[in-house]
Amino acid sequence: QVQVVESGGGLVQPGGSLRLSCAVSGSMLNIVAMGWYRQAPGHQRELVAGITSMGGTYSVGSVKDRFTISRDVAKNMVYLQMNSLKPEDTGVYYCNEWRSVAQLDYWGQGTQVTVSS
Repeated sequence: QVQVVESGGGLVQPGGSLRLSCAVSGSMLNIVAMGWYRQAPGHQRELVAGITSMGGTYSVGSVKDRFTISRDVAKNMVYLQMNSLKPEDTGVYYCNEWRSVAQLDYWGQGTQVTVSS
């Protein structure tokens, strides 16, 4: 399983934007599908967006048209651009391989996103 370091979270007002970054160990992005996951207070960790090894992207309905996942294969980086943020987007965001959460044993420290006025 890849190792990751997430960054870029913070406190933002509703309607604002943030860009999360994920540094991925090794040159894996053209082999491994990656995802951004969110764990909101009192909720289970869930996938919000994924990018395949070929660069195809997916996002869940609640963030579609607001969040965009991308990657820089040369830099071993995965990004999550989050626009039009809502209070319900608050949570700890994690980057990891795009698999079932139950199959993932290793997690980075995550990055906290708080959307509040």
